[in-house]
Amino acid sequence: MKTKRHAKLLELIRNNDIYTQEDLMRRLQAEGFEVTQATVSRDIKELRLVKLLSADGRYKYSTGKESAKPAPPKFDSLFSDAIESVEPAMNLIAVKCMPGMAQAVCVALESMYLAGIVGTLAGDDTIFVLCKDVAAANETTVRLKNLMRG
Repeated sequence: MKTKRHAKLLELIRNNDIYTQEDLMRRLQAEGFEVTQATVSRDIKELRLVKLLSADGRYKYSTGKESAKPAPPKFDSLFSDAIESVEPAMNLIAVKCMPGMAQAVCVALESMYLAGIVGTLAGDDTIFVLCKDVAAANETTVRLKNLMRG
């Protein structure tokens, strides 16, 4: 029963914006599962669910493995105007920006939730992007170069 409940829980958060444990509990109950808030809390912990910022500015449950959201249109010109170069180095990427623009580009980059990025560090004109492996760095480099070209 637990396996079926976990599968349904994952399906629910994939297909719906679920903001609270109570909402998740109600949806599971509507699907025929007899659950309490404590059960849902344990399931969330066991499935290692996280809360990510949704398009409407609220935090929703997620596996953290969803595919990357497309860059909002307002970021198109930011990437093409501010980025000067993108160079991979093993599982790192050095992104050179116009002076003073690295912070803004970094915030935009992080808001895209690209799979494979572990973290970023921005200075005045340079961003270091730490990727989980070389393959992720290469894939992210291609995406950033495409964004840079507009």
